[in-house]
Amino acid sequence: MRDPLFRMALLLGLLSAVGPFAIDMYLPALPEVASDLKTTEARAALTLTSYFIAFGIAQMVYGPMADAVGRKPPLVIGVAIFLVATVAASLAPSIQWLIAARAVQGFGAATLMAVPRAVIRDMASGPAAARMMAAIMIVISVSPMLAPLTGSIVMAWGGWREIFAVLAVAALLSLTLILFVLPETLAPEHRRPVRLDAMLQGAGLLIRDRRFMGLTLIGGFGMASFFVFLASASFVYTRQYGLSPTGFSLAFAVNAVGFFSASQLAGRLAERLGLERVIALAITGFAGATLSLTALVWLGFDSLPVVVMGLFLGNFCLGLAMPTAMVMSLDPHPDIAGLASSLGGTIQMLTGGVMIGLAGLFLDNSAATMVPAIALCALLAWVAAAASLPRLRLGWR
Repeated sequence: MRDPLFRMALLLGLLSAVGPFAIDMYLPALPEVASDLKTTEARAALTLTSYFIAFGIAQMVYGPMADAVGRKPPLVIGVAIFLVATVAASLAPSIQWLIAARAVQGFGAATLMAVPRAVIRDMASGPAAARMMAAIMIVISVSPMLAPLTGSIVMAWGGWREIFAVLAVAALLSLTLILFVLPETLAPEHRRPVRLDAMLQGAGLLIRDRRFMGLTLIGGFGMASFFVFLASASFVYTRQYGLSPTGFSLAFAVNAVGFFSASQLAGRLAERLGLERVIALAITGFAGATLSLTALVWLGFDSLPVVVMGLFLGNFCLGLAMPTAMVMSLDPHPDIAGLASSLGGTIQMLTGGVMIGLAGLFLDNSAATMVPAIALCALLAWVAAAASLPRLRLGWR
């Protein structure tokens, strides 16, 4: 049983990695984009914000669609939209054009977040689903390690526009996998027609579910910490620490290793300790690591090795918490897994977008502002866990 599940998880991971690649591969190019399109760094960062917001909203489209017509059609539609928008982004003559193209790109890429989680729920639950999610995280977590480095290599022989050309090729390969390799996992008798009243009823049920909302916000504030890092890291690492695009890519990869390595332990730890205890311990470690790093930075210990290692420890804990929280949030709602997945993804992405907007008022492209913003996200994730998980409120007993 495990081999077929692992193979499916690997395939879903390859598809799911396209969206993160569209973010991470682009990061080393942000300073060049600002220069080439004659705009400010803040406006260049809006190309990330527009992507995230559209990515979040669109999941409310693909999730119900996946429940109504099966899992494959929304994937085909979304990836096709992503492909067209990627070509448009490569041709952008202005920052306004690029911001708009990135928004459409995010709208298309959202299908690769909402639908694979529903596919997992079709095939497994509990620790088995956590193992599948962890296997997906293997592929997704490779993206932050390889994507920025790939982007810097592309920039060495081309420029930021060529990055989008490479992403277009990845979109074509994804379409091929969806059409000819990915099986349909939702049987016709289990499909639910798209009905607005049913969607509102299901969404209301989920929003009133304190456990679902708490687990979703754990992921939301966890993603927000990523978004804050993504929006500011390229400027902090290149301006404050003087790293080249390649040097930034390598430093960025170290941070990703923490998340990657921990996500592979999530399934096994869940079997031994239980899903809830894993989240309780992990989210507490995430908050503790990032708050400790903030104290060190504010005390003047803001060297590059200290910042990179502190974020490594925080991401290690987050790598345990996020896949486990995703699985737990869907387990009680198998009949509306697509809606639950899309609503959860929307809330998470919008939470991240709001946090970027708030953090942007204070970020000054230095570790002294970036690290506390990440720590605030971690603290809010801990509060969400404490409000929704009895084990955390009872001291992990």
